[in-house]
Amino acid sequence: MQSFDEFKISKQLRYAIADLGYTNPTPIQSRSFSVIASGKDVIGIAQTGTGKTFAYMLPILQGLKFSKEKQARVLILVPTRELVVQVVSEIEKFGKYLSNTVIGVYGGTNINTQKTLLEEGHDIVVATPGRLYDLVLSRALLLKSVKKLVIDEVDVMLDLGFRFQLTNIFELLPTNRQNIMFSATMTDEIEELISKFFVSAEKITVALSGTPLENIAQRGYAVPNFYTKANLVAHLLKDTNTYKKVLVFVSNKKGADRLFQALQELYEEEICVIHSNKTQNYRIRSIKQFDEGVNRILVTTDVMARGLDLDEITHVINFDTPRFPENYMHRIGRSGRAEKKGASLLLYTEQEIDFKNAIEKLMKMEIEEIPFPEEVEISAELTPEERPIETEPNNPAKLPVGQERGASFHEKSDKNKKVNRGGSYKRIIKAKYKKPKTRGDKNAKKRK
Repeated sequence: MQSFDEFKISKQLRYAIADLGYTNPTPIQSRSFSVIASGKDVIGIAQTGTGKTFAYMLPILQGLKFSKEKQARVLILVPTRELVVQVVSEIEKFGKYLSNTVIGVYGGTNINTQKTLLEEGHDIVVATPGRLYDLVLSRALLLKSVKKLVIDEVDVMLDLGFRFQLTNIFELLPTNRQNIMFSATMTDEIEELISKFFVSAEKITVALSGTPLENIAQRGYAVPNFYTKANLVAHLLKDTNTYKKVLVFVSNKKGADRLFQALQELYEEEICVIHSNKTQNYRIRSIKQFDEGVNRILVTTDVMARGLDLDEITHVINFDTPRFPENYMHRIGRSGRAEKKGASLLLYTEQEIDFKNAIEKLMKMEIEEIPFPEEVEISAELTPEERPIETEPNNPAKLPVGQERGASFHEKSDKNKKVNRGGSYKRIIKAKYKKPKTRGDKNAKKRK
């Protein structure tokens, strides 16, 4: 197994690695170092939780020499505010003994404060695409000095609708730069970006997103509806010795709030919730409290499924079965990190069985099904989304599918078939009269 001692890095970086307690690089770190250090464009495909941030930052920091340049020389784009905070923190740890400076900018906070901080000058800028684009348009941030562009979790950015900002940022950057892209999946949309903006990129694939994580025990429950799922989760979480640190994924913000309310009475001091509608301070505080063990349970949407490095999560509960099987892999990757054992539970209804089958097909393995506990109440209450669609059988305006209208319905009369042609002025008056003369019109004589 390769060691960090074999890497051609400065003493300052070695001291930082020793302080962090790292001894051996992960596969993505080992294979990426020399390629990124060479200056080539790089595409890295690796599972979440494999140390991708360190994989691209170690060679970048090694090659980033002291400069009096105030504009950023390294630009790192990540999809969420939480990832900006985390990446900035990681860079500060890696560069503990270096003179390089780093700043993070993201939406949801005062842009004027960020403009003031940018005026001081920084070597590395970590940003979300939307806020970066706003700062570039206002000329608070100039991209003329950027030599290295890193796009982390690019598939998530595209899922969140940042394609427009990404494309425009590419156009504004200097042509002579190194492009580094990391992702857990490779899609046609990503391939299109690569073909358009990258030059002879080298692809490094360490683990496909569908590869099962062998150190994570995966099990599932067949559950009839939302509130029965809530009852099951409430029952399981009573076992505090087993469920010591639990991340619960819900598919949307409304569902996350609904589950939080259902569990809050039982676990008021132990539970918190985050999603994109929560304020930035609330989100950061919730993550910090969960990471430090103040809260045992964190309910969240997929905003937490990617990139965030949270320690010692014992269980990931998939309250909803994700529509895209890759998202399941990213979710369960929050557990079982750093070669520790983890556990995942998948709760699925009859309507979600196809999603479960897609996950099993991607992983090429079946998720073990557990019998539903007899002591858990089966709820008859349904959410608005689960309730059957109400029909109006006696509404004469709505016909059953396939039934034709009767003889009382007829074609429009000729007078009702007339088309609006824009009014009499445009059709008649404008055609009849020429443009009126105006005082001082030099071309008036020519029109006579």
